[in-house]
Amino acid sequence: MTDQKPVRPARFAPRRVLVLALLSAAIALAITLWVSNNWAPQAAECEAQPDAGRAIDAAAVGELAALNGTAQGRGYRDMGFKDAQGQELSIAAFAGKKLLVNFWASWCVPCREEMPALDALAAKYNGNDFMVLPVNLDLGEGGLAKAQAFLDAGKFQHLPLYADSSFSAFERLKREAVAVGLPATLLLDEDGCELAVLQGPAAWDSPDGHRVIEALLGV
Repeated sequence: MTDQKPVRPARFAPRRVLVLALLSAAIALAITLWVSNNWAPQAAECEAQPDAGRAIDAAAVGELAALNGTAQGRGYRDMGFKDAQGQELSIAAFAGKKLLVNFWASWCVPCREEMPALDALAAKYNGNDFMVLPVNLDLGEGGLAKAQAFLDAGKFQHLPLYADSSFSAFERLKREAVAVGLPATLLLDEDGCELAVLQGPAAWDSPDGHRVIEALLGV
């Protein structure tokens, strides 16, 4: 009969335990930083404005029934894009004006169909206290040229070319579940704070569209 000694569980040396603990902590920290930088909401920089959200939501009927008053505290002052000359801009450059920010692309059929109404809306309301701000999302080296060609062909007099060929602005909206496709529209206050969101096109140059803008201007 052979004597069998009980098998003792493996024991790590104290130094090895310390190294593993430090490595685990470093990995956890890296994951936390990655999540916070890439997935945590970047736009929670405004005070919630529930009364303004409800006022705009109440005005959103008929052709604008899909628009949702939000005003939950998301802000976009640092959201960047470029003008037609390639100059870096952000929403902060339009401080003092309430904005209708419309994300569009020349390959997006609903976007193309919506542009005449947005141009007419801009003709009616653009001024010192309001602006229709279109942001084009055509990607690639020829993206700006395609967008400008579409605007020129449509003879849109009140829709300047602003663009985000990096798509980072819209990716931010997708991360925060604000929008999932094009076109998408944000209504912002004078400080770049979100008051309402619309996913999809709308007949902006209509009594229903005008009612929404009047409500925006009135809050």
